[in-house]
Parts: sequence; C-alpha cells; structure tokens
Amino acid sequence: MNIFQTVEAKANVLPERYINMSTKELEERVIAIKKKLGSRLFIPGHHYQKDEVIKFADATGDSLVLAQLSAQNKEAEYIVFCGVHFMAETADVLTTREQKVFLPDMRAGCSMADMADIYQTERAWSELQQLFGDTILPLTYVNSTAAIKSFVGSHGGATVTSSNAEKLVSWALTEKQRLLFLPDQHLGRNTAYKLGIDLKEMAVWNPITNELEFEGAIEKVKVILWKGHCSVHENFTVKNVLDVREQYPEMKVLVHPECRREVVELSDFAGSTNYIIDMIEKAEEGSSWAIGTEMNLVKRLIQNHPNKRIISLNPHMCPCLTMNRIDLPHLVWCLEAIENGEEHNQIIVEDEVAKNAKLALDRMLIQS
Repeated sequence: MNIFQTVEAKANVLPERYINMSTKELEERVIAIKKKLGSRLFIPGHHYQKDEVIKFADATGDSLVLAQLSAQNKEAEYIVFCGVHFMAETADVLTTREQKVFLPDMRAGCSMADMADIYQTERAWSELQQLFGDTILPLTYVNSTAAIKSFVGSHGGATVTSSNAEKLVSWALTEKQRLLFLPDQHLGRNTAYKLGIDLKEMAVWNPITNELEFEGAIEKVKVILWKGHCSVHENFTVKNVLDVREQYPEMKVLVHPECRREVVELSDFAGSTNYIIDMIEKAEEGSSWAIGTEMNLVKRLIQNHPNKRIISLNPHMCPCLTMNRIDLPHLVWCLEAIENGEEHNQIIVEDEVAKNAKLALDRMLIQS
C-alpha cells in the first residue's frame, strides 16, 4: 500500500468516538441532523439493510427504485445511500451534478458486482466477438458496477432488474442472435429457461480462465452467462428445499431468482425482492412460508407478519456481510460530516461512464 492509499484508508476508518456512543446518542444525532437539513437530505435504504438503519430511511426499496427516487427528489442536495457501492453509483448516474451521493461505509460493496470488472469484460468481449462475430447483445443486471453498465450501454445493450429480466432478455434476442448476461449467471439462466431457452443452448463465460464453458457446437449457443453469482443466494441448496418439504409439508417455498436453477425448479414460487414482499403481504393468515433471500429481509418479514409462519429456507444463513457494513455509527459519522462541511465517502461516477451507463438504464426503461 502506497502513502496515498494509506491516507485514503485512514480517512475511511470510523473514528472511535462513534463506536463509544450509545444507541440513544446515535439515534438522537440522526434525528437532529435530519431535522436541521430537512428536505436538503434524502436517505434511501435498501430492503437488505439492518433495522437500525432502515428506521431512519426516507424511502425503502430495491436499488433501482431508490436511485430513481433520489433523482426525482430535486430538493435533496445530499443523498446518503444506505446500501452498497453499485447502488450509490446508480444514484449518482441518475441524479444531477448539483446533488451529492454518499455511502456511509466505503467497504459496503457487492461480491456479485465485483465478479465482473471492466478489464475482464472488455477482454471477454474481444474473445466472444472472435467466436461469434457481431451477433451478441450485452445485458447487465443492475447489480453491477457503473463501468459495466457503461460498457453495456456503449454496445447497444441495457440493464435489467430481477422484475423485468424476462422482458429485457426477450427484447435482446429480437435485436441480436445471442446475448451476454452479466454478472449473475443464475438470474440469467433462470430467466432464459423460463422463456423456453434450453439449458443446452446456454454457455458460461469464465472470466478467470478467459474461456467459454460449453459442450457441443457453439453455433447453437443463444445465451452466454457470465460466471458470477450472489454469495448469499447461492447458499440456498436443494437439500434446504427437501428438508423443508420433509419437516413442513404444508409450507410454501418462495425464493429469489438469484438462487441456483435447481433450487428455483424445486420451489413453489420465485421472484424479485418486491415479488417476495408482495406475496407475503397478500398471503392468507396462518399460511406458512420458507423464504430463500437475504436474512435481514426475512427477519423483517417475520416481524411484520406475526399472523403467518415464516422461516428462512436455510436456517444457518447469515445476513449479507457487505450489506451489513452500513450501521448506525457509520450513518451518524456520514451525516455529521455533511453537517460540518467535512464531506467524505462521496460517490462520483465519471461523466463519460455515467453517460453510457444512463443509456443502458434508459433502454431498460423503454423496453420494460
């Protein structure tokens, strides 16, 4: 680590006084600063955040909705995004240059987003063009870096969410003969399979070995899946589903499409975070559910629906480690820095990257 990296690392270390503050003191500081800044401050909180943070969010939702709400909130000078790095980047892409986006803890990243960096992607694209020619349209899950969104946008592609993935995959295959789906292979596979594409028509691009994993004639490939995954959702297994079926025969299994194909196949329902929330809200009193998604959300659903029996599909599942980086001390540290004019942890996406990333986001909105 060079001297500049050392200085930067120290600048992102939470001062000890915040660690020593009581919960009551921390909460009082958030309330006071929110009151002082008023409409100049907007705090979006992702569904997977801790309760101690969510309770102070001005809006909760998935990453794209929160970024859009940030952009719509023109009075907000300061967007303090309680989520992970790629989410704050998307907010910065969509908001004006007069608005500033902050991430309370810069360690809050996303392992899935990190599985596809721009250098790997450009190298893969070059190799795939040699294999398939100009027959591929790239799509990227919104759970990706701004650089990947920008790459996709500059090559005629679009972003997708877990809610609209089917529409965007269908659109992509009307534009080109094939598609490259980044960075989550499971969402890509589950979506393509649901649309009737055979598993034998799907290949996997391995960015570590820089090669296409596929058996058979490559001209049959329709979907190229980037070899990435969500470290939380990949931990739900077939055994988890079978155990629930054996122990609780009446229980419905509801999972996120970031889970493995075989887990989705055995489940009763699969859908986005909003789909999961809606299913539980509309479910009958006394109904039983095993849910395969991030633990903070599952715990919140259990708390909010005491008249329904809800468990995690994997009883040993832990909350997403990077999502849990944002806690009350880091939130207060960030807010006090804004209050004192000593802003830190601002997320800034370069103009050219932002322009092409916005292209990818806009194409998604048009097609969905």
